[in-house]
Amino acid sequence: MVDLIRQYEDIKEEINASIDSILQSATFINGPKVHEFQASLEHYLGIKHVIPCANGTDALQIAMMGLNLQPGDEVITADFTFAATVEVIGLLQLTPVLVDVEEDTFNIDPDAIERAITPKTKAIVPVHLFGQCANMERIIEIAEKYKLYIIEDNAQAIGATYTFLNGEKKKAGTMSHVGSTSFFPSKNLGCYGDGGALFTNDDELAHYIRGIVNHGMYRRYYHDVIGVNSRLDSIQAAVLQAKLPHLDSYCETRRRAARFYSENFRGLDMVVVPKMVSGCEVICDSCDCHVFHQYTLRITNGRRDALAEYLKDNDIPFGIYYPVPLHRQKAYADERYKEADFPVTNRLVEEVISLPMHTELDEEQLIFISDTIRDFLT
Repeated sequence: MVDLIRQYEDIKEEINASIDSILQSATFINGPKVHEFQASLEHYLGIKHVIPCANGTDALQIAMMGLNLQPGDEVITADFTFAATVEVIGLLQLTPVLVDVEEDTFNIDPDAIERAITPKTKAIVPVHLFGQCANMERIIEIAEKYKLYIIEDNAQAIGATYTFLNGEKKKAGTMSHVGSTSFFPSKNLGCYGDGGALFTNDDELAHYIRGIVNHGMYRRYYHDVIGVNSRLDSIQAAVLQAKLPHLDSYCETRRRAARFYSENFRGLDMVVVPKMVSGCEVICDSCDCHVFHQYTLRITNGRRDALAEYLKDNDIPFGIYYPVPLHRQKAYADERYKEADFPVTNRLVEEVISLPMHTELDEEQLIFISDTIRDFLT
């Protein structure tokens, strides 16, 4: 699904030199390279504050801690996503409220958000799934109307751009009270271990979060707030600093691969290709709304699992994200949830399949993957 070895080979000298600088200085925790990467990412995103942390799941938890959400507060998020989003809600003894998603973009349905709001609702966590933003224009309107916090889960869409109706553009993760991301190795901007970060334009919130990530300390051995141990180590920051200048080109390469897939699957009645949130009919290099962390098809004739077996037989990697919705997971089952509340999610888990998507895909591989799928479906 991801060829990290070939990606490393292409930038080996930059990566090795960056890591070597850490080994030579032995500044392994909170060293200069962490602050250098932080400043570079702030510039790239156009945001005042980036706070690095140990991983994307911590980033979500710290965001909720930073907003002082209290046990029993309700947090609305998508049913169709990875469990980390709801996991941290449970860990903090908040109340998760799962809602359905949009059929075409896979992202959280704003109408479902508004229907789920109660007097206990305090925050919305839109997940920018598979590489493009949720409908932030509408979500911001809802949050302002009901005085709710927004925490963007941007683990899959770093580098994507959202365009508002007035033409204003903002990077994914920068449109809310606080955004979070993951630098897991397979992400579009990934390190060589675990890593994460939070984003905000709120000076006071940024200061609070900086204390939380470091045991609640602003000065060594003085603990002003309750915190956690969640720091991005310097070697991972060195890797990310070397890779950040390549992020836009990585995204462009992914879009070209996605365009190849979509053009080759056009005309297959049982295949639904990804829809761009911008409404563009054609995936072009100038369209920056989708960075294709995953390229996910819907197979609508009930043969998704058979296709998966066929791909396995032909040595083609694939992913099914996600085979079980959160409302059916044992850890998050709740009598509040009714199957009738999740018609789209329940259909997607039976239809979605993700194809290999990375910066090293060449035309020969794309042709083989596409032709194999067409042969099975026609």
